[in-house]
Parts: sequence; C-alpha cells; structure tokens
Amino acid sequence: MMPFNAVAVDFETTGSVLGYRNEPWQIGLASICEGEIGDGLFDSLINVGDRPFNKYAPGRHAQLRSKIAIAPTMQELWCVITPKLAGTVLVAHNIGTERSVLGTASPLHVLGPWVDTLVLSRAAWPGLPSYALEDLIAIFKLDVAVLSRCPGRAAHDALYDAVACAMLLLHLLKQPGWERVDMADLVAMC
Repeated sequence: MMPFNAVAVDFETTGSVLGYRNEPWQIGLASICEGEIGDGLFDSLINVGDRPFNKYAPGRHAQLRSKIAIAPTMQELWCVITPKLAGTVLVAHNIGTERSVLGTASPLHVLGPWVDTLVLSRAAWPGLPSYALEDLIAIFKLDVAVLSRCPGRAAHDALYDAVACAMLLLHLLKQPGWERVDMADLVAMC
C-alpha cells in the first residue's frame, strides 16, 4: 500500500422532518497518516436546538439529547474542524451526507477531493449481500480493531463510523491489485 494522508469524516444527522432541514448532531473524524490511522481522532456532539428528530434517524440521539442541547453549534465547531479538513483528501462512506453537511456549513470553502468507500467497496468486492458500512466491517472482521480505537461506541456513532471508514479503506488497499493504487486514482474512481 502506498502511504498517503487523508481524513475520514462522518456526521450523524437529525433526518428530515417537515418544516426543518436535515442537520448534523454529531461529527467524527479519523486521520490517516502515511497509510495508517493516526492519533488525530476527533468527535463532538453538535447543538441543534430543540428541533425534532426524524423518528427513523439512526444513532443514540434520544439518549444524548440533554448533552446535544449543551454542545457547541456547527458554527462554533467550524474553527476547530476546518484545520483538520482543509487541504486534505476527505474519505466517507457514501459521501453525499458528509459533502452536503460541510457545503451547507461553509458554502465558501471548497473541501476535498473526496474518496467514497461505498463506491470503492462495490468495485473491489462485487456481489456482496450488503455494502452498509457496519456490514462491511463485520464481513471483513474489522469490528474489534474499530472498537479498539473507539471503545464503547457502535455503528451510527460518528466517531465509530469515521474510524470504520478509515479502516475499511486501509483494508481495501491491502487487497491484491489495490496495493499500488494511489490517492489520485482513488479520487478519480469516486
């Protein structure tokens, strides 16, 4: 595997509710330095006020609602997360949500390029029964390694999902035929 730097990013969101836009309530970041998960893990709850959540929105938002209420807003977090995201490749599993959240948070910043582990997984392992991130982590037996980086977390927790995404990408790049793929190739594929 060729060494590279990137940041895996994941947001958990409120889901759509009539009269309210979809907003992030949690962020997780996992840095990849020289082709390994670095020590630069970051997560935070995000204050969304008293707005309702879609009842089907995944995650532990109901249990965390009192902590979400006193968390920083996305605008307050922006100065903390921007240096972690600017000027690097961003990695996400199904990048639509993450790209949308970041674009809404700061429409004047151009972030990326982006690598989508969903797209790459479908190319690397055609015919799997599921390409959901938590299912891929289980299929490739990466769950213990993910939990070792973020103990007490589970799927649909932003930090867990960011670490899982980073580990999935690193696992993919160790597969035959993928070990010589560089970041420009990955970006082009996505």
